[in-house]
Amino acid sequence: MIGRLVQAAKGALLLDFVGATGLAVKYMFKPKKTINYPFEKGPISPRFRGEHALRRYPNGEERCIACKLCEAICPAQAITIEAEPREDGSRRTTRYDIDMVKCIYCGLCQEACPVDAIVEGPNFEFATDTREELYYDKSKLLANGDRWEREIARALELDAPYR
Repeated sequence: MIGRLVQAAKGALLLDFVGATGLAVKYMFKPKKTINYPFEKGPISPRFRGEHALRRYPNGEERCIACKLCEAICPAQAITIEAEPREDGSRRTTRYDIDMVKCIYCGLCQEACPVDAIVEGPNFEFATDTREELYYDKSKLLANGDRWEREIARALELDAPYR
């Protein structure tokens, strides 16, 4: 009786081994599902929310009209804006700071902006050595906008039917 059980167990183990080997061989020749990350990047959704950026109009003027809606709607209170009127009567920001340590990447600032000035771009690789480097001022945000403008504009265009 015990001999039959041992023989049945050996047979089951052999079948499991053969099945596992067959499965391994089957997937050995299929295309790989993983990517070589630092050298290959996967696709990013148009709605991806990464590093913040301030955008400019094609003529080079910044888009932000200092309405402060993004500052008001931010649940983490990570945005600080100061504004002054210009000679032509329009308002523009003199200070636009985002504390990326506080930011929760909810995207409400982008949704609240009436002129698409503040956006969350496609960059997700912005690790730093110190916390101070995660305090973004207006110049850094504008530089991000200039660097990622093509990708940001394309993402906004693809997302437009759903907004």
